[in-house]
Amino acid sequence: MASNPSRLERDVRIASCDPIWSRIREEAQEIAEREPALTAFVLDSVLNHDTLEGAVAGRVSARLDHSALGSQFIAHAFEEALAADPAIGEAFRADLSAVFDRDPACHRYVEPLLYFKGFHALQGYRLAHWLWGSGRRDFALYLQSTISAAFSADINPAAVIGRGIFLDHAHGLVVGETAVIEDEVSILHGVTLGGTGKETGDRHPKVRYGVLIGAGAKILGNIEVGECSRVAAGSVVLKDVPAHSTVAGVPARVVGQAGCSEPALSMNQMIDGRDGDA
Repeated sequence: MASNPSRLERDVRIASCDPIWSRIREEAQEIAEREPALTAFVLDSVLNHDTLEGAVAGRVSARLDHSALGSQFIAHAFEEALAADPAIGEAFRADLSAVFDRDPACHRYVEPLLYFKGFHALQGYRLAHWLWGSGRRDFALYLQSTISAAFSADINPAAVIGRGIFLDHAHGLVVGETAVIEDEVSILHGVTLGGTGKETGDRHPKVRYGVLIGAGAKILGNIEVGECSRVAAGSVVLKDVPAHSTVAGVPARVVGQAGCSEPALSMNQMIDGRDGDA
């Protein structure tokens, strides 16, 4: 009978097939050694899990625990979702990489997993979106409400959100029912992707690939924010935004080019004084 693999052998196997998860485990072990008071927390959140999917599901479920619905039920729903759609786990990794690459306050991969509510809100949405698509709308709406209360980010479970998304702080974020956010988008706090009134049907913004949306921006109506464009902080956007451009103001107008090929990755929110009307 083959013996059980040693912890070292398991770690080597994990590192070869899932380097992000391997790195997170190493960082978590360092936390436990450096801060003994956090050992139980780190074990429960990271080291007692065999996969990144399990760790993310467990951590988000723990943060959404409530007397009305315990964390174990949410964790079980995550298990169902991940088994049915492995792309959800792929999105976990893409979102983790987005935070690590774009947030200067993030120095380790383990930090979003343990502490960052923008990452937690986004992964909670991913479960709610799967539940919504599976016809379990009341569970999805319950999660939307709980995520909003826990993280101050209100994302309708019917919204369509890609991967490689960075929600910086996420406080005050609102994403409406028919909104679309494509891959590799960065959104700061206080952003609204909303409607313009009581209209029904397709009524929310479509944010295309690589867009950067600054803090406090309000983008309203069924309009398109073109790929690799920038929306300046505090802007109110009521019309389509051309691709590869920067808009600013109330109401927003084009003030120049985006400044780089992929603004969501560079996170450069400064408007060049030389920019003029496009």
